[in-house]
Amino acid sequence: MKFTCDKSALCEAVNNVSLAVSKSNLIALEGILMECKENTLTMTGYNLELGITKTIPVHGMENGTIIIDATRLGSIVNRMPAGELSFSSDDKLLTLIQGGNVEFTILGLSAEDYPEMPMIAKDHEISVDQEGFRDMIAQTLFAVAQTEQTPVYTGSLFELEGGMLSVVSVDGYRMAMKKQPVMTDEEFRFIVPGKTLNEIQKILAKMNDEEEHPQMQIRVSSKHIIFTINGYHITSRLLEGDFLDYNNAIPKGYKTKVRVSVRDFLNSINRASIIINDRAKSPIKCEFSGEVVRLNCETTLGKLQDSFLAEKEGEDIRIGFNNKYMADALKASSCDELLLEMSGPLSPIKLVPVDGDDFLFLVLPIRLKD
Repeated sequence: MKFTCDKSALCEAVNNVSLAVSKSNLIALEGILMECKENTLTMTGYNLELGITKTIPVHGMENGTIIIDATRLGSIVNRMPAGELSFSSDDKLLTLIQGGNVEFTILGLSAEDYPEMPMIAKDHEISVDQEGFRDMIAQTLFAVAQTEQTPVYTGSLFELEGGMLSVVSVDGYRMAMKKQPVMTDEEFRFIVPGKTLNEIQKILAKMNDEEEHPQMQIRVSSKHIIFTINGYHITSRLLEGDFLDYNNAIPKGYKTKVRVSVRDFLNSINRASIIINDRAKSPIKCEFSGEVVRLNCETTLGKLQDSFLAEKEGEDIRIGFNNKYMADALKASSCDELLLEMSGPLSPIKLVPVDGDDFLFLVLPIRLKD
């Protein structure tokens, strides 16, 4: 294998493809598969659950394939001088990497040791707005379960129905839902692992798209999914199992509705969090009375009393909640103001936008002892 290429394009591809590489009993999976064919270089990272592939233009002089340790390759290309880099490997898998006055020689692995990525049947295919999809992940990923107690909840449910794509995450203590319209009449659902969505979020965060509203493609089969984003192909297994009937979990109606400033509410919660940690846990006690929201918290580390103004409609209510769960929802809203809807001190707290219905968060309350 022999080729030359631009350093910046190679760095971007190596850094993103490496997101799918992890420690493994199979040493080949700790590397990036590099395949040079004519004037293209295709790089693949794969951990048997998630795979990322990217093809970039190169000046190819000799076709070939090789596996290079991902960590070592990333360290080398990121520290090479700017400009053009050259790669060449011989029959003994010795690989020479040159750039400017810098020259590395490292040993690769045979491409024959690399497992094949799964083939994705074209059962369903949709195109979605890339910026909108980025928001969908950002506003739901925080509620994905972090333990394997219920494996299906370690992923997010994607549901297409009536020309609307909904993404739902639950972890037993909270729920997050985000939706946006899509151009399809198909109706189907699938569950994507949270780990996959986390890596997609990292790739989307690095994109500097020239198009105003770029589109991305999603192809779904019975067991796998592939996301195509700016030339990256992200392949993942899907989760199987019965997901929560989230529509029935959403409270209908309310007895108390409060319009709050997200900044004011979040600042109060952050102040209360100063005296809360893993060893000193306590719910935040929140009282909505008249036009004042009063927060109280007491732990072995201290006490807090705080308040701010808000617009309330309906009954006064006193309710307890976990500081982190409520703060995560407030941060994910990306709004200046939110509506909180409550039906009682033991009913879920519903957070919705002041205008529209594109997202919805639920935070389960904590029973107060006093």
